[in-house]
Amino acid sequence: MRSRNKIGMLIVTAVLTAQTGCGIYSFTGANLSPDIKTFSVDYFYNEAGDGPPILSQQFTEELKDFFQNNTNLTLDNAGNGDIQLGGAITGFRYGPIAATASGNANQPDVAGLQRLTITVAVTYVDTKDDSYSFERTFSFYSDYNPSQSPITAAEPQLITDIFEAIVTDIFNATVANW
Repeated sequence: MRSRNKIGMLIVTAVLTAQTGCGIYSFTGANLSPDIKTFSVDYFYNEAGDGPPILSQQFTEELKDFFQNNTNLTLDNAGNGDIQLGGAITGFRYGPIAATASGNANQPDVAGLQRLTITVAVTYVDTKDDSYSFERTFSFYSDYNPSQSPITAAEPQLITDIFEAIVTDIFNATVANW
């Protein structure tokens, strides 16, 4: 029986070693080279010209937090990370997506639903393997009913939802290699 347990342990050890030998993998989906230890995130300026004044800071901090919470990488605040993220918020726009008839010929139709769309241009640099580096645009939207709440009440949650989706997409395109 003892030799059987030893063989079982050897097989388990071999499987675990083979899985980790190709890089660092976590249950969050991060699949990184063992050479990558740090990351840096440059400030994402709001070049869209619209949105609340804290938009840039909110996005930059959410991106940093997501990488810190979902990888074992250390944040390099000097901007010299093994992987580096930078870019800008390039779009922030509202638009109607569904019209509602007013029923009155003297009144115009109104938007039944409004959509906020945010676009972020991202530059990703992998200093260990440049073949993974890229420049790409990420965009997402969220809808709201203007008759249920004014935009000032709905906007913070819309921005949070959109940033969460964009940050997840950036993470998947960079360290998760999806």
